[in-house]
Amino acid sequence: MRAAGRIAAGARTAARLALRPGITTQEIDKVVNAYILSQHAVPTFLGYGGFPASTCVSVNNEVIHGIPGKRVIREGDIVSIDVGATYRGYVGDCAGTYPVGDCAPEALELIDITRKSFFEGIKLARAGNRLSDVSHTIQQYVEDRGCSVVRDYVGHGIGSEMHEDPQVPNYGRPGHGPLLCSGMTLAVEPMVNRGAYDVRVLSNEWTVVTLDGSLSAHYENTILITGGEAEILTMADDI
Repeated sequence: MRAAGRIAAGARTAARLALRPGITTQEIDKVVNAYILSQHAVPTFLGYGGFPASTCVSVNNEVIHGIPGKRVIREGDIVSIDVGATYRGYVGDCAGTYPVGDCAPEALELIDITRKSFFEGIKLARAGNRLSDVSHTIQQYVEDRGCSVVRDYVGHGIGSEMHEDPQVPNYGRPGHGPLLCSGMTLAVEPMVNRGAYDVRVLSNEWTVVTLDGSLSAHYENTILITGGEAEILTMADDI
């Protein structure tokens, strides 16, 4: 899991470094695919449930599951990069949202709130706490800053499969849900909208967008539950 996490994190970093005005989402996907293969791993997303690429590239009001293609990234866009790598039968999964060039202050603030909500949440991700302690903390941090957490999509357990039990919502009351135990591995991934939390799926049956057209950001890491602070398995220089 640690090795798979390092590879996924490296792929996320490679995509972030490639981001620039004029690049297409498909070119970003090629960067991720090449990086993962160079590490003797397999792109987890490619073919997963029929998904046609190695990377989810979601732009501006796209929340998750953006399909790479001919779309050109432009100055001022915010771009969410979500990647998964399978190495020796285990999966690492991570995501981040990054500004391209000169972005509006509210876009930069949204990215910051989303990222920080993850770190606030995982302060509670330790053996002996309940899963919803993490969920509630993320929700409270986001909503106290005037944004909303997506309800229709959640984080998940992860291991030999990308999606395993338990589900990891980014909202809820504290003190509920499964008891966290040392050795559990989870993908914690706040998806945060500038406007309301309502979303819809586009006609391609993959890409999720905000219903009101507001900006959205996504931040995810694979973590290991311990008796103390959670260990982040998808550590990278942009974490």
